[in-house]
Amino acid sequence: MLYKFKSKATGDLIMLEPHGRQILGLIGKTAEPKGIVEVAELPAAIDALQAAVALHEARHAQAQQEAQERGDTVSQEDIVSLRQRAVPLIQLLEAASRENADVTWREA
Repeated sequence: MLYKFKSKATGDLIMLEPHGRQILGLIGKTAEPKGIVEVAELPAAIDALQAAVALHEARHAQAQQEAQERGDTVSQEDIVSLRQRAVPLIQLLEAASRENADVTWREA
C-alpha cells in the first residue's frame, strides 16, 4: 500500500505505507486512509519533522561513536535515513505553507 500526499502548491508525493505511517505519527496525525494537514497546522508539522530528523541523526551519530569505541564497524550500505524520507514532505509542507494551501493524504 502507498500514501499519496497532495497539495495545490506542489505535485504529489508518494510514500510506501510504513514510511507514510511513521511520518504521519511524527506530525501527530493518525495514519488513516485519508486525512488533512490544515494550513494552521503546517508550521508545527514542519517543526516536528525537523526535530525528529535532528534527534534521529544525533542518536545515529552516538551509536556510531559507541560502535567505533568498541571497535565495531557500522555499515552504511542500504540505509535510507529519516532525513531522506522526511525532506520531500518537509518541502511539500513548506510550499503549501507559502501558498496557504492544505495538504491532504490518502491511501493509494
